[in-house]
Amino acid sequence: MSGFSTRPAWGDVLLTALGPAIWGSTYIVTTEFLPPGRPFTAALLRTLPAGLLLVLFMRRLPRRSEWLRLLVLSALNIGIFQALLFVAAYRLPGGLAAVVGAIQPLLVMALAWAVDSRRPVRLAVWASVLGVLGMAVLLLSPTTVWEPIGITAALAGAAVMAAGTFLTQRWRMDMPVLALTGWQLLLGALMLAPVTWLAEAPLPAMTLVQVLAYIYLSLAGALLAYALWFRGVARLSPVAATSLGLLSPITAVLLGWVLLGQSITGVSLLGLVMVLASILAVQWAMAGSSAQSRRAAMQAGKSAIHIK
Repeated sequence: MSGFSTRPAWGDVLLTALGPAIWGSTYIVTTEFLPPGRPFTAALLRTLPAGLLLVLFMRRLPRRSEWLRLLVLSALNIGIFQALLFVAAYRLPGGLAAVVGAIQPLLVMALAWAVDSRRPVRLAVWASVLGVLGMAVLLLSPTTVWEPIGITAALAGAAVMAAGTFLTQRWRMDMPVLALTGWQLLLGALMLAPVTWLAEAPLPAMTLVQVLAYIYLSLAGALLAYALWFRGVARLSPVAATSLGLLSPITAVLLGWVLLGQSITGVSLLGLVMVLASILAVQWAMAGSSAQSRRAAMQAGKSAIHIK
């Protein structure tokens, strides 16, 4: 009997899924509790305190050989992505931005094929297409406005996040996950700082509720969520991890329904089921692919030993 399981490691999947689920609460916290019109300030205050806390707690300096890769990952996963995310969020309806972002698993598969010559798993491809269609059914409407700059920012953001996830898993830096998370948040925040300084006015006097909202976004939305995310990226395939990102808009929709009384129609429920089915199918497909790759590697190792 084979020792390799084709079933997903559900513990790792569930812990990783908590990250996007927490990110899904960002929309309702931002729209209901934060000062309006300050997207870059929100991104900066979410990432900078969390990064500082983790870096000071871990006290792990990157090696000299790690700095270049760390800067690239920080720019892709935090700095550039956060800027593009908020440009898209302010110019597009949330539903359209989420649909565009749902192409990330397909982009990761294309990167793996182009860079590492790894052909995409057919089931994962079709499941990812189902996820995009399900997101469209769930969130789009006939009145959706397709604003060119917003669409460009959303597409670029999806590409940047896909590249960041792919490279995070491919490079596998020799750092504890909390240190890696902290440095990426800190360096990404430092990249956002000049944009925030130039683009937005200083914050006015804030209420206690607004302060608590920023604290939540930093401790839960950045420190906890990104730590879980980067832990998952190290343990799951990049395709499996990015498919879990679809849980973020689903969480936002469910929170809007529960807390704000927003309606969910029968068609929307169909889209929700399609997205969840897509996520599950991708997890099964990539678990099977990983098991097959490990079996092939073991057989190759045995053959090499036999030849010797």
